[in-house]
Amino acid sequence: MSDPTDLNTDAQEAATAPEGLQDAASDFKQRYSEILGKVNSTLDSVDWSQVGRAGKAFGVIVAVIVAQILIKGVLDTINLLPVVPGLLELLGLVVVGTWSWNNLTTSSKRQQLVEQVNKFRGEYLG
Repeated sequence: MSDPTDLNTDAQEAATAPEGLQDAASDFKQRYSEILGKVNSTLDSVDWSQVGRAGKAFGVIVAVIVAQILIKGVLDTINLLPVVPGLLELLGLVVVGTWSWNNLTTSSKRQQLVEQVNKFRGEYLG
């Protein structure tokens, strides 16, 4: 059977366990308050007038990521349909062919296209 001294040792450990928990809890509270103090001092040193720009940039980045996920979902769904991907490829070829026919067949049309590209480049790139 079990030794009576083992029972006494178990009883002593059980009696000291809450004290150990209290020490751990107070240690946690102390560390928590130190960390909170550091966070508060860091937040106090932030120039909040500049945060609006960062917030807008962060919002745009999040919106772009969400839009890319949605577009990928739509394209994956379209890709599952058996005939649609081939039809979309054919549509792309028709559009490129039509644009090429309208803009690249003669030298005067090519020259006009080059002038338009240079004009747009000058407007947007400076």
